Amino acid sequence: MKKINAKDLVAKIERITKERMAKDDVISFEDLKKLKSKASQFTLLIIEDDETVRGVLKRVFEREDYKVLVASDGTQLSSVLDGASIDLIILDIGLPWINGFELAELMKQHEDLSDIPLIFISGMNSKEDIKRGFEVGADDYITKPFDLEKIKKAVKTLIQIS
Repeated sequence: MKKINAKDLVAKIERITKERMAKDDVISFEDLKKLKSKASQFTLLIIEDDETVRGVLKRVFEREDYKVLVASDGTQLSSVLDGASIDLIILDIGLPWINGFELAELMKQHEDLSDIPLIFISGMNSKEDIKRGFEVGADDYITKPFDLEKIKKAVKTLIQIS
């Protein structure tokens, strides 16, 4: 029986395989962008008592590839925060039991939450309310009714800065 010398055959197979692999798109550029955005996904926390507003904001930011956590008030916040990693907080002021100003003050005093950017969204639009919002630690203050593009831009800007 004759021994088979497969070196030449293996070299030809490898060459053909490499040529064909080089021609194939292993992954499209769009798929790569999607994978990259998923891998570096930022987490938003939305604290809003109005279910409709909360739901709209959640859907809008999930479409923008953010991970979104939601709470309707301060009491739900404790279950949402446990073990979470949050990159930005969107907070309504008119919450039941403890308002957004008080909640913001408490969060800014908390070691793990103090450096997280905070955006107030509120129907309270007097100069005093806006001033108080910034005094308790807001990085931005957007009044209701709000423009979704303005909120998206504010979120993107604050995440890039922090």
